[in-house]
Amino acid sequence: MIVQELVDAMETIAPVKLKEDWDKVGLQLGAPQREITGPILLTIDLTERVMQEAIDAKVSAIVAYHPPIFSPLESLTDRTHTERIIRGCAEAGIAIYTPHTALDAAEGGITDWLCEGVSSPLDEQQEGIIQGDCRALIPAIGGEPDREVKVITFVPNEEADKLRAALGTAGAGGIGNYKLCSFNTQGEGTFLPDEGANPTIGEVGTLERVKETRIEMVCSKRALAIVIETLKHFHPYETPAYDIVELVPEPVRRIGAGRRLTLDRPASIETIADRLKHHLDRSRIRYALAPDHESGSQTFETIAVVPGSGGMMWKDAHEQGCELFITGEMTHHHILAARQSGISILLAGHTNTERGYLPRLRTRLSKILPDASFILSSVDHDYITLG
Repeated sequence: MIVQELVDAMETIAPVKLKEDWDKVGLQLGAPQREITGPILLTIDLTERVMQEAIDAKVSAIVAYHPPIFSPLESLTDRTHTERIIRGCAEAGIAIYTPHTALDAAEGGITDWLCEGVSSPLDEQQEGIIQGDCRALIPAIGGEPDREVKVITFVPNEEADKLRAALGTAGAGGIGNYKLCSFNTQGEGTFLPDEGANPTIGEVGTLERVKETRIEMVCSKRALAIVIETLKHFHPYETPAYDIVELVPEPVRRIGAGRRLTLDRPASIETIADRLKHHLDRSRIRYALAPDHESGSQTFETIAVVPGSGGMMWKDAHEQGCELFITGEMTHHHILAARQSGISILLAGHTNTERGYLPRLRTRLSKILPDASFILSSVDHDYITLG
């Protein structure tokens, strides 16, 4: 097994394309073709203690949820803890991969795992089951990679099949497992050749009317240049008419940042807090009720769920009618603003909303890479102590 196989496995679970634009996701240290001979360590934070744990265990790679390299490094010395960690792993031959917000956004990732605990009564919780409607708070952009633009052209009826086939070989008309996909309509085209023109049909100075087929085919932006060049080469007209229409990127309902969870059965803040404490194995969770919810009789049906530090997304939750916002941590001013907007807040601790997913990640990776050995860090933990 080589490092690239680990990268491919993580890409299957949490595609890098799902990460936030500001994030640093992917292979941060190591050669893709290097052999993995030892275990693979999973951790939320790659601290110096975790690095030493990895060295002592003779691991070949670390999957660190939070990116150890986030800001550019100007040196690799003993000056900062980040430099010591990266230098130490490099010297020990340990590769580092980080999934961070890609794992949050992915279907079956950390956010969905949180929703499992929030949505289900304690005696009904099942792995992989979210009770209620669950969709991304901010849907990711997906869809077919070959469906970025649509090329439209007009050709004499008898030449339509030939031109369509040529455009297909250039990369147009592919949708999923199908090729030469097109939509065709019959109509009449007109043109008046000017002096200097060399028309395939008709004469200079005479208005021509031709029975034509309008051909519409999608393609990727990557293939667009050769598709247009092919169109011009195989089209019978001296100057073919064609349109290029950019298509709106397709949102994907089930993946993206955060989740909007609609419970099958509305629940009180105490009930939801108890579910989350059980799911995260925590004894205490903080919450702040909105003014209209302070009576204690309020039940919550529409809930926003964002792991880690999700405070910046409370406005998205408000715009989508959420009554409760669940995340790891928020700033004081975000809490005040959210409460005044009518949203109650439940805070479970930054890494507390992430660390419990690691056993699930180990199971998923083991199924993809059955010959690899995965271990969970025993020294990685929440460093905030409740007095």
